[in-house]
Amino acid sequence: MMETPPLLIAQITDTHLLASAEGKLLGLATEESLATVIEEIKNDSPQPNRILLTGDLSQDETLDSYWRLHKHLKTLNIPSYWIPGNHDQPHLMEKVLTFPPAYGDKSFQCGGWQFILLNSAVPGRVYGHLNSETLDWLDLQLQQAGSLPTLIALHHPPFAVDSYWIDKSRLQNPEQLFRVLDRYRQVRLVLFGHIHQDFRRDRAGVRYMASPSSSVQFKPQSQQFALDEMQPPGFRLLWLYPDGKFETDVKRVAFNYRLDLAATGY
Repeated sequence: MMETPPLLIAQITDTHLLASAEGKLLGLATEESLATVIEEIKNDSPQPNRILLTGDLSQDETLDSYWRLHKHLKTLNIPSYWIPGNHDQPHLMEKVLTFPPAYGDKSFQCGGWQFILLNSAVPGRVYGHLNSETLDWLDLQLQQAGSLPTLIALHHPPFAVDSYWIDKSRLQNPEQLFRVLDRYRQVRLVLFGHIHQDFRRDRAGVRYMASPSSSVQFKPQSQQFALDEMQPPGFRLLWLYPDGKFETDVKRVAFNYRLDLAATGY
């Protein structure tokens, strides 16, 4: 009997697209770097079954920036699901990222896994917070999923990442999230963005991971704002097996750019 192949997921995060195709973030042309990531995924075999976009998809919070993202997703033609970050405007995302291959569903099943996508963005703030309605909804989704292995995604990290300036803007109420997750043993993975770097930590049998950004990278363990000029843009791949096991790898892409290393923020 042939084994069931794993579900392959690509996490793309913090694209920071702008209304103009020539727009740059801290010296990096974000649309060009995203196009390079998309091309890398297109050339992979097998192709991912699903794309997860974990926030800060726009930099300037414009409708045009989301249409630019949609254009790139159409070249992949892979079902793609998204959550907002602190730089995003959800009402504009809904106008664009609900046309295939993009979907606005925040709870769905695929390949024997349950996926739950949480909005941790707070309007007008950089930090994240999960309100009581979101936490109650998460609890209900986990009840209804039964024993299905589950992946949860949000934008903000629920942990400090040893970078003071980033840690000020992490999820502000992680203990409330943990209280829900600790009741459900089927939760295997929690993915997030926001920190523009590879990060992983285990807690109570759950793996928590961030992906590199498809745009600029932040220098790990920095007390003040600092860019990482040594690491190029990237994304994360995850192989999810029906029994709840998983494998993951970060892929980087070759991309030439010159960062504004004098910048003190973005």
